[in-house]
Amino acid sequence: MVEQSSMPLRQRLSYSTGHFLNDLCASMWFTYFLLYYHSVLGFSTTYAGVLLLLGQVADGICTPLVGYEADSSPGCRWYSRRKSWHLVGTISVIFSFPFIFNPCLACTANTPQWAALVYFAPFIVIFQFGWAATQISHLSLIPELAKNEHEKVELTAFRYAFTVVANITVYAVAWVLLHFQVGQDEDLPQSKHLGGEDVPIFRNLAFLVVGLGALFSLLFHIGTKEKKRDYAPIPEPEEHMPEQIKKERNSAHLLLLWKDWLREPSFYQVALLYMSTRLIVNLSQTYIPMYLTNSLHLPKKFIATIPLVMYVSGFISSLLMKPVNRYIGRNLTYFLGLVAILAFGSWVALERQIGVAIYGAAVVLGIGSATILVTSLSMTADLIGVNMQSGAFVYGAMSFTDKVANGLAVVLIQSLHPCQTKLCCSACVQFYHYVMVLVTGGVAVLAVLFLCSIMIWPIRVRFHEASVNGLVVCVPVDCELPAAEQDNILVN
Repeated sequence: MVEQSSMPLRQRLSYSTGHFLNDLCASMWFTYFLLYYHSVLGFSTTYAGVLLLLGQVADGICTPLVGYEADSSPGCRWYSRRKSWHLVGTISVIFSFPFIFNPCLACTANTPQWAALVYFAPFIVIFQFGWAATQISHLSLIPELAKNEHEKVELTAFRYAFTVVANITVYAVAWVLLHFQVGQDEDLPQSKHLGGEDVPIFRNLAFLVVGLGALFSLLFHIGTKEKKRDYAPIPEPEEHMPEQIKKERNSAHLLLLWKDWLREPSFYQVALLYMSTRLIVNLSQTYIPMYLTNSLHLPKKFIATIPLVMYVSGFISSLLMKPVNRYIGRNLTYFLGLVAILAFGSWVALERQIGVAIYGAAVVLGIGSATILVTSLSMTADLIGVNMQSGAFVYGAMSFTDKVANGLAVVLIQSLHPCQTKLCCSACVQFYHYVMVLVTGGVAVLAVLFLCSIMIWPIRVRFHEASVNGLVVCVPVDCELPAAEQDNILVN
């Protein structure tokens, strides 16, 4: 029998607006951060990469710490626990993000770049802390608001729908701002390429992002009702427990603790595959604006239209992920995504002056990125299986590895850049061409190797030592999430 949702539509919509600010900021951060600091503000490629690495590391560290504190602390006395952390995170994002996409207020033309880096660093750290606090608290509200698995899936679907709207909003607004600026200054030769005169575009985009996101966050806090719970309930003595609860408590000892995962080979298999997936998705999103403007010499309006095409095509393909996964399985679905990624890398490698055909290549890249990302999340869920009590550690470890790897990769790429100034030389033209080929095709080849290891040694918890009633037993576990939970992950 299918469980019906008893949650009012107003409650579902108000909850879904709670991550809209984060989604807007994340879209702008990954797509335009390096482009803005290098091509607009004139930072050296190395300094721009260090700032992005700082943000990635701060996010990777804050996510598990905030998760632990959000679970163990009661929140504000006058407010509910999860929404207290959401409010703290929202305020941190609102007051820090505009400074990231605005020039240094106290800097002059003679200010050294290292001083400007010191100026921006605290705002980046505060933003990443706020982003993590908002994300963790918003996700942790799902099991508290939902009464059954159907409602959990439904809340996640609504949340993802707002994520789609957020990304489309950022790219659409960026296109409008760039279009009107080029229209007003079309007689100027620099109007088609990014430079210091484009500071107002990114500043206005950041203000619009924060203002719109703050409005939606307000709707979330007004419309979402979280039940206030006692902080530290007194545990019931075991002798007073029913036999069924005693059995469930004893069986919980068979489940993996966080330290047990470190002895499982599949944990590292999935981590490597997820890391390579995120490298492809995030690095391609980060470097395609530079590839468009410096290698293809396309007008700057393309830095809005091409990411928009990628995201829309990826979203449409993600709607097919659930039936495809069920029909051909996780491994083949992931492989098809890698085929699309390799096709994009080959297209870029063989056709150096791809021109407006980049729209077709963007569709291929968007489909491939969405496919491998959704499938890798499903593989992580398969790994966790029934061990949901330590699932946060698994997701946190994957997230930390992915963010640090992306940050280090950006720093490495930026350190190899032939032009440290914002003016692009002939070597710079070839540099971004090779970067797009390597971060898609090159990393995809590594992902194929990791996928082969999973096909040879399937994802499962093989051996786990647990202590039950003083006896040490070896428990083989080969479990998958229930279908409803798999749908939850797939739609997210």
